[in-house]
Amino acid sequence: MATMTETPHLTLDLDAPGVRLGHLVVPKGHDYEALSLPVFSINRGEGPRLLITGGIHGDELEGPIVARRLMDWLPEAQTCGRVIIAPEINPLAVQAWTRNTPVDGKNLNRVFPGRADGSVSERIADAVSRILLPMADTVFDLHSFGPTWDFPPAVVTHPIADADLMAKTVWMAEAFKMPVTLIWEHPDRVGMLDTWAHSQGKVIAVTELGGGGVGAEALAIYEDGVRNGLIALGLVKGRSAAPTFRHQNSSRTLKKLLSDELRSPARGIFDPRSSVLDEVKQGDLIGVLHPMDSLSAGSIEIYAPSTSIVCGMRCGGYVEAGENIFYLAGTHKSSVASSE
Repeated sequence: MATMTETPHLTLDLDAPGVRLGHLVVPKGHDYEALSLPVFSINRGEGPRLLITGGIHGDELEGPIVARRLMDWLPEAQTCGRVIIAPEINPLAVQAWTRNTPVDGKNLNRVFPGRADGSVSERIADAVSRILLPMADTVFDLHSFGPTWDFPPAVVTHPIADADLMAKTVWMAEAFKMPVTLIWEHPDRVGMLDTWAHSQGKVIAVTELGGGGVGAEALAIYEDGVRNGLIALGLVKGRSAAPTFRHQNSSRTLKKLLSDELRSPARGIFDPRSSVLDEVKQGDLIGVLHPMDSLSAGSIEIYAPSTSIVCGMRCGGYVEAGENIFYLAGTHKSSVASSE
């Protein structure tokens, strides 16, 4: 087994004023060579300290694209503070267009804070945790819901025990003015970047930039949402406004519990009978599952278990029994329509 002789380090001085380009070097280990993750920094002196990351999951390409778009206009627009952008923190997964890192098969967003002597995913997490995260007070972690889900542009947070940090985090999430701010009770939070950031007292806004594929209209919505977040922090001057999504420019805050996940009752093809952000009543038909083992097997109707809002559903692919096919949610507080 190879012995590591390096530690994670930056090839640029983030404290230097102005615009800087460089890399976060992740040392080689027993399973893969050293990696150089691109890092872009704008330092305008006193003010908020923000870290923007993309590409944790390689099949969620909207984040890296929006991060690179920011690099085009932010140098002229940023008036104070420091912004660090790492557009693709998992280049191995991005290049392979896979959710998990192909070398070690691990989900990078389940191994934070990482290990210096671990596999390549763990070494990336260790480098981000030790080098980049301490330099920021706020984090925008840019995700999307992947190619097999229909999901509205959203900013997601999980319940946080610290009430003050929770309030700051919800404020930051709502400042994006995305169609949905989602407070998500998630069953698998160990090792997530946001969980680790919360433990360090950081405010982190995790965007879930829709799903189904990369498109011009969707990317414009995501970019507008991130711009709103930058305006709210005071890094950029301007007036924020809710982006238009499916002919509406309102935003709402929803809460999803563990019980709001519906799973496929059998193997087959999922046939949706509802749309994202539909308000459904208990007993409404919201989908049909067509078993494929036999044409004589009857289709299975899926009904809403309660009055709720459809906040995500499978939109393609063959599903196995027990796979999630619906995420439902309830209203956390009254929706606030944009008047700007």
